[in-house]
Amino acid sequence: MSAKSFTTGSLTALIAAAALSCGTAQAEPLFAFLSPTQNQIVAPQYAPTEQATDDAQLDPRLQRKIVNYASNEAPGTVIIDTPHTVLYFVLGNGQAIRYGIGVGREGFTWAGVKQVARKAEWPDWIPPQEMIERQPYLPRFVAGGPGNPLGARAMYLGGTVYRIHGTNDPTTIGKHVSSGCIRLTNADVTDLYNRVQVGAKVIVLPQAAPVHTAQAQPASSSYAPVTPSRAQMTWSAIR
Repeated sequence: MSAKSFTTGSLTALIAAAALSCGTAQAEPLFAFLSPTQNQIVAPQYAPTEQATDDAQLDPRLQRKIVNYASNEAPGTVIIDTPHTVLYFVLGNGQAIRYGIGVGREGFTWAGVKQVARKAEWPDWIPPQEMIERQPYLPRFVAGGPGNPLGARAMYLGGTVYRIHGTNDPTTIGKHVSSGCIRLTNADVTDLYNRVQVGAKVIVLPQAAPVHTAQAQPASSSYAPVTPSRAQMTWSAIR
């Protein structure tokens, strides 16, 4: 990483960390010095050992596992169980791989049938216009890398701004916290990415019960307490 990239990434991390203690109106001026053309940053780095430690914090219910799962869908289909914050990759013969996921917060859950339009490794992040309108202080571009909010892999759902992607904050798995995207740990999204084909059917089940945000009610209380990493501090303000 060049000195310039390190300085920019470190400065952005400090600014975002400061934003955690203030509201949107206060946070916006923190990023005001970055014009749309300048607002391109290099994602802060996330240590591999830190990622491995965070993955170990997942509740057993959210850990990757082959489970019995009755479905009429063809093998290779992805089924997102929004209410229970799990994703199933259908194997056939009554089995599926279950992954823990983070889903949309209140007002941002959705349902429907889509297809995987494309896939990307360590994708760049360009916030959708709708997100920029809600949070105008966000960077307009973040290069792909270990600190990018999309994590290690992304699968883009055709006709939408939504993606199935990784995260550098595993503590959000099992919670309603995103703007509608489906997030997995980097280890899990990499495993899923290697299985899912472009064109695969993705079924997003509706939210059948009131949504509780991550701040209000975690999906499980068994997460071991961890010290927030730099990447978590940087991106926890992004919703």
